[in-house]
Amino acid sequence: MPGESIAKAGERQIRIGRKRALYIPREILEAAGLHEGDMVTVRVEGKRLVIERAPDPLLLAVEREKWASTTVEEFEEESESEQEEWN
Repeated sequence: MPGESIAKAGERQIRIGRKRALYIPREILEAAGLHEGDMVTVRVEGKRLVIERAPDPLLLAVEREKWASTTVEEFEEESESEQEEWN
């Protein structure tokens, strides 16, 4: 089932559990590429509940186009300057 498309995994009707818990079937999670520990974003659009994988902040930082640069020396200089202002 890994690699199976979400459409092929199909639709399911599931019951809201105790304390309003929602249990998503394993094959749907696998089709979406979601695993234990993954973070998701949940929102309401009209009467629809939308669940999406939350972006990984580390991957966003690595993959994004870089718009600035600094050296270690510049960073240390700025850090020392900021610390002096706080003292």
